[in-house]
Amino acid sequence: MRSTLVTGAAGFIGFHVARRLLARGERVIGLDNVNAYYSVALKRDRLAQLGREGGFTFLEVDFADNAALTRALEGQDFDRIVHLGAQAGVRYSIENPHAYVHSNLVGHLNMLEAARARGTENFVYASSSSVYGGNDSLPFRVEDRVDHPLSLYAATKKADELISETYAHLYRLPQTGLRFFTVYGPWGRPDMAMWLFARAIFAGEPIQVFGEGDMRRDFTFIDDIVAGVVASLDHPAPDDGTEKAGGSRAPHRLYNIGNHRSEELGRMIDLLEEACGRKAERRLLPMQPGDVRDTYADISAIQRDLGFEPTTTIAEGIPKFVDWYRQYHGL
Repeated sequence: MRSTLVTGAAGFIGFHVARRLLARGERVIGLDNVNAYYSVALKRDRLAQLGREGGFTFLEVDFADNAALTRALEGQDFDRIVHLGAQAGVRYSIENPHAYVHSNLVGHLNMLEAARARGTENFVYASSSSVYGGNDSLPFRVEDRVDHPLSLYAATKKADELISETYAHLYRLPQTGLRFFTVYGPWGRPDMAMWLFARAIFAGEPIQVFGEGDMRRDFTFIDDIVAGVVASLDHPAPDDGTEKAGGSRAPHRLYNIGNHRSEELGRMIDLLEEACGRKAERRLLPMQPGDVRDTYADISAIQRDLGFEPTTTIAEGIPKFVDWYRQYHGL
């Protein structure tokens, strides 16, 4: 039976990836420190759901604490690592920079060292579309330069890619870095716009629409994201000396995972209002520090290499999120 270590298992994407692997009959070791960046109760509910599905082992530990991580992994057998745990959030990185260095830099290094020490067959990790910074050439391509980040969060994700390139070169550790684009769906994150807007709409409160509403996002449904993560996990980067997506000749690839549709923020709100069955009071505000105006993923590399094809439009995905939100909150 295959066994995969999934970090960030109490998080949004990590939960869904673990669930998909368990559904395939695999064993999953979930690792998370269950911090209070957002609702701990939501994270515990995700873990409880995983625990009911069988084949799941949970380790509550901070992977940025190398001694604690080493102790937690003693006696645990796994073939592959999906490293999705990180300190998330662009705006929060302005207020709490040390949290990002701790989790996203030290933690990433610790997980790479764990993979190197065990000779794991594949290491898939989360990067972010934030690495593209203020790039005004759309859609964003993995070949684009990404050395002008607009937030510390973005800078740490770019640094993770560089550290991974070094480990792929020195130790021939197969790796795939995934630049996620605005992920949403059931069991999502309460700090993301779609959840914040839904909460406000149901509460009869105004929604805060940054960038005066003149923003576009490549909204990607969670099921499509999971399909890309699992495809990357099942097909390690080859160590054949050829140039991979992102430019590496080591066994290291970089892919965008998006919906390949850049949607106006206003259209997302329209669909959310329709799904919630009520109108929102829109309070238009300036751009937030660290935010970007538009995101749009060129997914040609992952389409070519792994056959990735997103299937869920926001017109289909937003009602699925709202249905889950109503059920979870008893609305």
